[in-house]
Amino acid sequence: MSGMKKLKVDFEFKSKMWWTSGGEDLWNGISEAFDGSEIVIEENLAHSWITEASAIPGWNDGSEFAPHPIAMADVNEDEEF
Repeated sequence: MSGMKKLKVDFEFKSKMWWTSGGEDLWNGISEAFDGSEIVIEENLAHSWITEASAIPGWNDGSEFAPHPIAMADVNEDEEF
């Protein structure tokens, strides 16, 4: 699926600051039509959303293995939705 990206909640991210500083509302705004913890959207929209999300305080408060509350990944061709 070229041109598509997956955004998903990183449950290893422990800080709550991003979520309570507006991140939860931003996430809910884009994920409300999905299951709530993972979405697949067009690549340009994903990058735009990440840019906005990274401006919210707490975005970089995670650990080395879970640096941000939302992770972006490529969509595998064989994934089912």
